[in-house]
Amino acid sequence: MARKPNYGYEKRQKEIAKKAKKDEKLKRRQEEKALEEGGDAETTQEEE
Repeated sequence: MARKPNYGYEKRQKEIAKKAKKDEKLKRRQEEKALEEGGDAETTQEEE
């Protein structure tokens, strides 16, 4: 007999990954904003 898939676990892992990606994006945006406010706006969209 095949094992029953644990959809709740898969969903939770997907949500965790999504949150981590969102947090990383927010952190990157805040760092870019801080650089712009600091007057050091030499870097322009290099990482994208």
